[in-house]
Amino acid sequence: MAQASTPLNATVQQVTQRIRERSAERRALYEQRMADQHRRGVHRGELSCGNLAHGFAACGSQDKDSLKLMNSANLGIISAYNDMLSAHQPFETFPETIKAAARDMGSTAQFAGGVPAMCDGVTQGQPGMELSLFSRDVIAMATAVGLSHNMFDAALYLGVCDKIVPGLFIAAARFGHLPAMFVPAGPMPSGLPNKEKARVRQLFAEGKASREDLLQAESESYHSPGTCTFYGTANSNQLMMEMMGLHLPGTSFVNPGTEMREALTRFATEQAIRNTEPGGSYRPFYQQIDERAIVNAVVGLLASGGSTNHTMHLVAMAAAAGITLTWDDFTDLSAVTPSLMKVYPNGQADINHFQAAGGMSYLFRELINAGLIHSDIPTAFGTDMTAYTQEPFLEDGKLVWREGPEASLDTEVLRGVAEPFAPTGGLTVLDGNLGRGVIKVSAVQEEHRLIEAPARIFEDQNELKAAFDAGELDRDVVAVVRFQGPKANGMPELHKLTPFLGVLQDRGHKVALVTDGRMSGASGKVPAAIHISPEALDGGPLSRLRDGDIVRLDANAGTLEAQVDAATWADREQRVAELDHYHVGLGRELFGGFRHLAMRGEEGAGVFGGFEADDLARQAGQIHDEDA
Repeated sequence: MAQASTPLNATVQQVTQRIRERSAERRALYEQRMADQHRRGVHRGELSCGNLAHGFAACGSQDKDSLKLMNSANLGIISAYNDMLSAHQPFETFPETIKAAARDMGSTAQFAGGVPAMCDGVTQGQPGMELSLFSRDVIAMATAVGLSHNMFDAALYLGVCDKIVPGLFIAAARFGHLPAMFVPAGPMPSGLPNKEKARVRQLFAEGKASREDLLQAESESYHSPGTCTFYGTANSNQLMMEMMGLHLPGTSFVNPGTEMREALTRFATEQAIRNTEPGGSYRPFYQQIDERAIVNAVVGLLASGGSTNHTMHLVAMAAAAGITLTWDDFTDLSAVTPSLMKVYPNGQADINHFQAAGGMSYLFRELINAGLIHSDIPTAFGTDMTAYTQEPFLEDGKLVWREGPEASLDTEVLRGVAEPFAPTGGLTVLDGNLGRGVIKVSAVQEEHRLIEAPARIFEDQNELKAAFDAGELDRDVVAVVRFQGPKANGMPELHKLTPFLGVLQDRGHKVALVTDGRMSGASGKVPAAIHISPEALDGGPLSRLRDGDIVRLDANAGTLEAQVDAATWADREQRVAELDHYHVGLGRELFGGFRHLAMRGEEGAGVFGGFEADDLARQAGQIHDEDA
């Protein structure tokens, strides 16, 4: 096992303490509300006979008899299943597996509700992408509807991809009196190597490959049920859930449709029952997830070079649990967290290679032994984090856990703290007269981390493609794509731009992207300053920028500056964009309220306000209901 007695890194300790202190009042109010809900009752015994009869009317006789008894556990299943998206298609069979496992424990499980699951891979560069980020908060609300029946002693959350897991987490926090278990489906087996896929994409962008060539490459890459195998937001989700102890040890990256995956799903059900009050070891979410778990998630994200989307998602997730997390916390933790993984886009390997090289058990061992994560937090597995240096095996069909490897089996993919790929984490916060944003540097070569070049400004990603096709960008350039924030158009991801910018970089030009939109974990080799806050529509300084202004992006120094004298900058009018065309079609008109309510990217880009923070401010008379 890992050395649980290793002293905690001083910076990790300091950041954890300041999060605890800044969150003290809102966290106390959150815990009070969860305890009050627990006292009001999480059991079916709180329901009237009529309520209860409606709650089990559709059940078979065996489950109905169990549900009439108040000393057995009933699990609520929340699932993101649909059969179009590869990551969530495997969940089709999970409910029956869960129900059977619960019956074997003398308990029950009911499908409490489904939540939407949209795929950024399908909507990339399309109008539907403008609903993507907001789907996180829709998922949280849909989960709340499913659990609102108060029939459940614990909840199983079945989700994998980008916004789905953060949305499920937000809801789990607001139902924090219930024990929670997150149940993944796993990645698809390896297909076309990522390097070859990227090569074909760039050839297509240059007109040197046909659409048929491109489709063939994409189909060979994304080819079966399971999560996409590159290390983007979806697989970052799985790593973070395990880092917080909301997964079983070693469950994140087991392929779907295997005997091991089936066994892990059954065990997750059994353990969820054990974590209920009827199960004898009550372990509610709110007593499990605190600032230590959030810090573990951030450190895991940084050590692995994970998705920049989580600089927003984790802020919103923490807020739902009464915790105030800031981008400065990411910066300080990044300074002491070494980069231990190289999985595409940070390298050429995929997540299956990471799993084979030692996977989560080895990563946990290294981080615990280095004192970089809190090993003493409670987990849904019923242990502390030191048990997560183990990995699952099947012995005569029975699931057991054994210690994972003590050395990486492939140091081109996974390394220890003593010999990292880089001494610091993969994310950096940028600050300057253009606002605050984040950049993922783990995939950016050192010679591309400082870019100073004239700005070319766009207000739609399609404008950039047109300029590229016309040869207007064949030079040193900082491409600025503004009015892409949550208030403007829902903050779509801009992966469509990556091949064009990559071509310019390969031609020897100094190239960078600056945007108040998103680029996420697949941002790749071109330096991209993203999530710029405040956004252009919200009075952000990007609205003052003009074509030809010299922009300096220095990822090493953490700065983002327009090289314009202060007086000229202050006198400039802010650009106002025409955005109506973003707000109609493919359901976008239904999200007008979300755009109006959206908080800044640095605040999590959510629509729920600050939860307890707003309540405390209101109590103190700092804000009024009409301002909330």
